Amino acid sequence: MNSTDRRHARWLALRLLSGACAVLLSCAAVHSGPAQAFDLEDVSAKAKALAAQPFEKPEGRLPKALQQLGYDHYRDIRFKPDRALWHAEKLPFELQFFHQGLYYDRPVKINEVNGRALRELKFTPDDFNYGDNKVDAESFRDLGYAGFRVHFAVNTPKYKDEVLVFLGASYFRALGAGQRYGLSARGLSIDTGLISGEEFPRFTEFWVVRPEANAKELVIYALLNSRRATGAYKFILKPGSETVMDTKARVFLRENVSKLGIAPLTSMFYFGENQPADHEDYRPEVHDSDGLSIASGTGEWIWRPLVNPKRLLVTSFSMSNPQGFGLMQRDRKFERYEDLEVRHELRPSLWIEPKGAWGAGRVELVQIPTPDETNDNVVAYWVPDSVPQPGTPLALDYRMLWQMDKEKRPPLAWVEQSRRGRGGYGRGNDGSIGFVIDFTGPALEKLKADAKIEGVVTVDGNGELLERTTYRNEVTGGWRVSLRLKRVDEDKAVELRAYLKGDNNTLSETWSYVLPPG
Repeated sequence: MNSTDRRHARWLALRLLSGACAVLLSCAAVHSGPAQAFDLEDVSAKAKALAAQPFEKPEGRLPKALQQLGYDHYRDIRFKPDRALWHAEKLPFELQFFHQGLYYDRPVKINEVNGRALRELKFTPDDFNYGDNKVDAESFRDLGYAGFRVHFAVNTPKYKDEVLVFLGASYFRALGAGQRYGLSARGLSIDTGLISGEEFPRFTEFWVVRPEANAKELVIYALLNSRRATGAYKFILKPGSETVMDTKARVFLRENVSKLGIAPLTSMFYFGENQPADHEDYRPEVHDSDGLSIASGTGEWIWRPLVNPKRLLVTSFSMSNPQGFGLMQRDRKFERYEDLEVRHELRPSLWIEPKGAWGAGRVELVQIPTPDETNDNVVAYWVPDSVPQPGTPLALDYRMLWQMDKEKRPPLAWVEQSRRGRGGYGRGNDGSIGFVIDFTGPALEKLKADAKIEGVVTVDGNGELLERTTYRNEVTGGWRVSLRLKRVDEDKAVELRAYLKGDNNTLSETWSYVLPPG
């Protein structure tokens, strides 16, 4: 595990095992393989039947020897690559498995679908090298796997890279070519950000379809279970320069929930250009994502830069039939991070593209205070206004795009950067706050330097706009909006919006910023 895996594991532990943190948070492509008797309807039937039964909390059966392992000792347990599923057959995809231990103390059942045949992939300690750990591996024969990872040659045909991991609750992460692990996705979130505490559904069983000899995609089915909901999922994984996961989700409720989060994304924002570090740090920015991007059903694009607030901050955007949303890492320049170990500029953006009409609802963003970079503190998801009664499925299909070089952008122009600082330069410290917002994009590149462009800025009732100027950025070829404001009540947030307008036409996405209290 690298430092990102360590942060992810620690974050899972904090969220899954700590009641305090729980209070803070709350498509299909056609598979070309042989005819098979198993499909999403089979998983849906299991999920529906499970939802009709009382929830049984799974009991951990982790041996004491594994419970006592620390991080370094757990990572010393390594799967033997030559024992990967389909390795001997030299198929394009391979599966390797995770050992239980540390925070991963619940087994998941993993099956192979081969035509019309199903078989469970039984755990065996023979698949693992235990390193320097002094354990009796033979006593683990009935332990079960904690999760699995998928390997496929995405960077070079000579090596099968790790491209997808399912490990912990309903969390998973994927990679495209040249990317490093960063943000995560989940199957489902329940009551995130509510004072009552968050419920964490788990993927309890998987079915992986054996690929053909020339396969470019892999089909994975998953069964989800939690106290108030169950679910059936079909993922079609297509690794590449951007890795695509076409997803079908069928969710069944056991009982009503206050907030159901669809296609949840989880990331980390510690500090950045809009919120410099409050301590000495050689790195200018530290984050896996720098903003939430939304393509609304009306055609408006919204960009909300992320922050690390001093207290829990929950905001949302109401709309019908969204075209897409995602937590994005737009800043791709190494000199913005200067971290040779974690390489934040190579972390993927993750875009959710709904298939079909999702109806009315909201994209919600939860931002949690974090004292360091080891905790994922940002969550985004879709909350439908209408949720079926228990027993009736909620069916939503969507595509997940793990991107880096060709990220989803608005067609006209977008926010390249937004910088915040003291607004009173040249006037002494008058208590005002300054923002500089740079827009770039094809719509701006065509404009003349003396074009009459207006920066439209609005500030809510807790802010007073003191200055606003709009001018061409001769370095980027884009346009810059500078504004200065004062906050009325320091204990309340201020919401700001800005976009570019020319000849009565909107030229850019909307910069939507929340200045947290304090």
